[in-house]
Amino acid sequence: MASEKKNSFLAEFKTFIARGNVIDMAVGVIIGGAFSGITTSLVNDIAMPILGIFTGSISFADLSVSIGSAVIGYGNFIQAALNFLVMAFVVFCLVRLINSFHRKKEAVPAAPPAPPEPSNEEKLLTEIRDLLRERR
Repeated sequence: MASEKKNSFLAEFKTFIARGNVIDMAVGVIIGGAFSGITTSLVNDIAMPILGIFTGSISFADLSVSIGSAVIGYGNFIQAALNFLVMAFVVFCLVRLINSFHRKKEAVPAAPPAPPEPSNEEKLLTEIRDLLRERR
């Protein structure tokens, strides 16, 4: 059951990232700007040192390849990609939370309206019907 929820969560996250919905993108830009300092710190100060443990304490920012006089700093790209994934995940969680509130509001059924009061004509016809039944 937990694995099914995890797979569903990851599938929903993949769908969110691949979707081109304008509202989701606007939310992503706004939240991304607000949380960029936090996510940059999370990646630089927490994620990268942990990844450095598995790569022999290599700093990702220092990873580069020299081709002739050109230096390709692919470590900075890895760091930027991680920043993006963390940012996208935070926005996804916020949008998912907001959507769950909207679903709960929609799920509350409205009480069925009370039947309208019968008109005088309907009341009279009901009385006549009841009197005819009594005669039989």
